[in-house]
Amino acid sequence: DAPFLSSEQAAEADRLFQVLRPAVEDELRRLTRLLASKPDDKLLGKTEFEVRDLVHTIGAQAIETALNERKKGSAERTLTKASGK
Repeated sequence: DAPFLSSEQAAEADRLFQVLRPAVEDELRRLTRLLASKPDDKLLGKTEFEVRDLVHTIGAQAIETALNERKKGSAERTLTKASGK
């Protein structure tokens, strides 16, 4: 279940999605190619750990992106306040 988001949080989620999608595209492509290349009886075990590694990389990129976007947003708000807008 996705948590309820305020309109401000929903806007932030949309911005993060737009920034994150191209950043993780290569990992998602590797993940889908890995899964497509394995027969049913080979999806668990070694392949499962490879999938977990790729998903972990995607998650780490998501956290890094969220932090960077928040820093950027904070800096932009500070500049806006300083300029008196």
